[in-house]
Amino acid sequence: MKIKILLLCIIISFNFLTIVSAEEPLTAAFLRDQQLWIKKGVEEIQLTKGQNVYSPKWSYDERFIAYIDRGAKGDQSNLLVYDVKKQENYQPYEVLETANFKWSPINNQLAFTSGTVLNVTKNKNGRPFGFENVSLGVSDFAWFPNGHDFIVSSQAKLLPNGWGPIHLFKIPIDANLNAEKMMSFYTLDTNTTDLFAINAEHFKWSHDGKWVSFLATPTASMSNDSNTLCVLSSTGEQFQAIGKMLWYEDWIKWASSANQLAYISGEGRFFVENKKTTIADIPVAKKQKQYTPQGYVDLDLEWFSQDQMIVARAKENKEWEEGPVPTMFTSLYAINLKSNEQMQITFPKNEELDVKPQVFGSYVTWFRRTKNDNRRDVWLKDGIDGKERMWIENVDSPPVFSPKMVSYTGTI
Repeated sequence: MKIKILLLCIIISFNFLTIVSAEEPLTAAFLRDQQLWIKKGVEEIQLTKGQNVYSPKWSYDERFIAYIDRGAKGDQSNLLVYDVKKQENYQPYEVLETANFKWSPINNQLAFTSGTVLNVTKNKNGRPFGFENVSLGVSDFAWFPNGHDFIVSSQAKLLPNGWGPIHLFKIPIDANLNAEKMMSFYTLDTNTTDLFAINAEHFKWSHDGKWVSFLATPTASMSNDSNTLCVLSSTGEQFQAIGKMLWYEDWIKWASSANQLAYISGEGRFFVENKKTTIADIPVAKKQKQYTPQGYVDLDLEWFSQDQMIVARAKENKEWEEGPVPTMFTSLYAINLKSNEQMQITFPKNEELDVKPQVFGSYVTWFRRTKNDNRRDVWLKDGIDGKERMWIENVDSPPVFSPKMVSYTGTI
């Protein structure tokens, strides 16, 4: 009898450890009630109190989480850092305001814009502290994959005869406002027929660093309805306009092991129609294929593997013409890019919608919220056919996962 009880305890303990270990690989930063938290496996840890946190981002090695504190009234934009190793929040500089900051891909340096000035943090005792100026006249930027240079855009200027070109530069991290170090990288000539834009933003590099994608955006009102997705080679020699889309950065995703660019194409600011999952083979941009069936719209996307996509999909609503914009009740679908087989993989209840799919290893996570936003949770499943379950309850926005998470290993 004692042996049977012991065996039963061992079985129960094994099952419990299996459940826990199934969740251990996932680490994410998330916001709850405007505070910063970490979720690792089954453990949740609150990192801030009494702040108004926005836009958390992990450093490349998980040592730090940078974030914006918007202040009690939401009228500030102060950059702060949480040191995971020392378990403390600190300011890299006494006053450091920004809305656009990015971690280096190779070390714990932060680059950020303050107004139109690009800056980079210095290092003190192994963590970012203080800063140096890099360049003036910056609209948007991204690190080159080497971590030693930036690609920088400068907004077009309105001249008496119309808008001038958009200038892109390659600038070394140690430029320190030296004009001689600002290397012209590419000049984007725009016009009102084929490509009209005054800015270039949302830079993203392909897996091998040979191509960078970005959005060429027109004036504010026009950009609500249409922007041009572009790609440029890492040498600045080959440029292609890929297609028209809205300005959502998460609607642009490079594959992990091929130069394929997935995006949601279509013009018009309302989500009710004309939003299609499209994949372009780069550099042959003319070889594009749409995967959204007629009568539907796709409103988020993510690579699951090299041959599979996950999209947030809803039925079109062409009948709507005026009044409150209708909610598009999306569910997640898996698309086999080779066979074009497509199947629904999440099943939200009435008045719920699933958005922001993210893939890490075989895990699929997404953000489930209600129509009136009184409930917002993070759900996950292990594999396309896995059982869905809630992972983080009561969050402000989709989580930000550790950069060390391994993607694109799932299968259908």
